[in-house]
Amino acid sequence: MKLNILGCYSATPRTFTNPTSQVLEINNHIFLIDCGEGTQVELRRHKIKFNRIKHIFISHLHGDHFFGLVGLISTFRLLGRDTELHIHSPKGLKEVITLQMKLANSWTNYKLTFHELTNKESEIVFEDDKVEVHTIPLDHRIYTNGFLFKEKLGDRKLDMNAVLNEDIDVSYYRKLKQGFDVTNEAGVLVKNESVTLPPNKPKSYAFCSDTAYSEAIIPIIKDVDVLYHESTFLEQNAKLAAPTKHSTAKQAASIAKQANVGQLILGHYSTRYDDLNVFKTEAQSIFENVKLGDDGKIFEF
Repeated sequence: MKLNILGCYSATPRTFTNPTSQVLEINNHIFLIDCGEGTQVELRRHKIKFNRIKHIFISHLHGDHFFGLVGLISTFRLLGRDTELHIHSPKGLKEVITLQMKLANSWTNYKLTFHELTNKESEIVFEDDKVEVHTIPLDHRIYTNGFLFKEKLGDRKLDMNAVLNEDIDVSYYRKLKQGFDVTNEAGVLVKNESVTLPPNKPKSYAFCSDTAYSEAIIPIIKDVDVLYHESTFLEQNAKLAAPTKHSTAKQAASIAKQANVGQLILGHYSTRYDDLNVFKTEAQSIFENVKLGDDGKIFEF
């Protein structure tokens, strides 16, 4: 699993910081998460292939999380895209995007499918044989979801020395990976556990931005490998967090600790702060394994 942070600052783009957008690579998928202004420029800068993005997940309809979307959709059209694009977002985004295309008379030449979200409970919004994506209902000023990306349990792995010693025909290898017992060349039943190894532990990633401190999300994100949680403010400015429905670095760390996550990545910083290291210091007073998100940073896990 690989996370490329294209932008992780709040409110407005600046010459050296970008609003929220991330690319998650997981099991041959490239998912775009949020699409703040300037996202397509950052996609080019980081050499991420446009045509591999087939699903975009938008957390909410504040501009710093989706103002780059119509430009990206338009660029896909200009580049002759013919692959279907799915957009998972709160209800209303389809109306916004289609009105812009209508007034500009610039409809896409590829299929554009909106999956509009209204459910205030966690639900699966994407699933295939390797990955599933759940919403994480967040507490913000408007309807907002985070997203939980989870690998499914993979096939068992062949212990090739044991397989060869048991004289098992290659035609049964697939059955072994699927967990079945098989018969060897001598007609003897071979137990699966004796010739295979357990699959790798599935990995998971939770994206939570924007939100006030909310313990309601803890059961959903329990034990995830990596949690990205907004930390717009420091605790010294907590009085600003409550009315704007944002979190402090300390609150993000508290959620990480209670959810027993493997690693916490902070982001969505207010541009009032010049030094990001103070966010890490504050969070580590509660939860040790903290990383600072920043534009252009890549995390592999």
